[in-house]
Amino acid sequence: MCRHFAWLGEPRTLTELIFQPSYGLPRQGDRPRWQNIELVNRDGFGVGWFPSGSARPAVSYRRAVPFDQDAGFPALAGEVSTACVLGAVRGASPGMPIEEAATAPFTNGACLLSLNGHLNREKTAPLLRPGYAPESTCDAALLAVLLWQRLDEGHPLPLAVLGLLREIAALDANACLNMLATDGTRIVATTWGETLCYRVAADGVLVASEPHDDADDWIRVPDRHVLVADTLGVDVRPIDAEPSLADPHAGEALPAGLALPVAGEPAA
Repeated sequence: MCRHFAWLGEPRTLTELIFQPSYGLPRQGDRPRWQNIELVNRDGFGVGWFPSGSARPAVSYRRAVPFDQDAGFPALAGEVSTACVLGAVRGASPGMPIEEAATAPFTNGACLLSLNGHLNREKTAPLLRPGYAPESTCDAALLAVLLWQRLDEGHPLPLAVLGLLREIAALDANACLNMLATDGTRIVATTWGETLCYRVAADGVLVASEPHDDADDWIRVPDRHVLVADTLGVDVRPIDAEPSLADPHAGEALPAGLALPVAGEPAA
């Protein structure tokens, strides 16, 4: 299992987003508080971000060790400031390789993806089309390539994520599919067997597997829901009841800036 988060808003340093929170990713790697499976997440970490003025993410910084075993990342984290970032810590499922290529976030050059969960490779491998190959034998790498296929066909990110979830769930009833993806302009996240919450700030929105501190402004996303967040707002809907998320904010006019409406329920 894993823990992950995504930030979208005004630029923040990786230090602010990862190391400064009292219960940020490093602590969630050692002792997650919301995780449904009792497992530490010390099999690797990764961070991907979109440089200012670029529509493409930087190459993901990924390591097959926990944060405290990478002496170089803290200095880099203080130098990188970004308006969109996705970070993750990994707890490898039994039998899965522990390697950088198996560590989120995965990227196709235009999107970042992390999986908090698992899927059966044998049951879902038939979805893989000719010309596409996962970079690792782990299940999350297969999931990433399946998403790239849909994006290459021109599906908007929300529809690509939601359609892929439904397709995999139909083949693998035991799959846990908390996906988190961003293309630099929006965040798409699903709850399918694991936990998720978000916080709206004056300068952006943070979506995460669990709260990064003990404040009471975190909103819990119920299971079997999809979240779409951009600079217009946050939209949370049941997966089974939502046929289309191509334009989740159609007709919605909000004040200037990052005044993001909230939906969901307060985190306990």
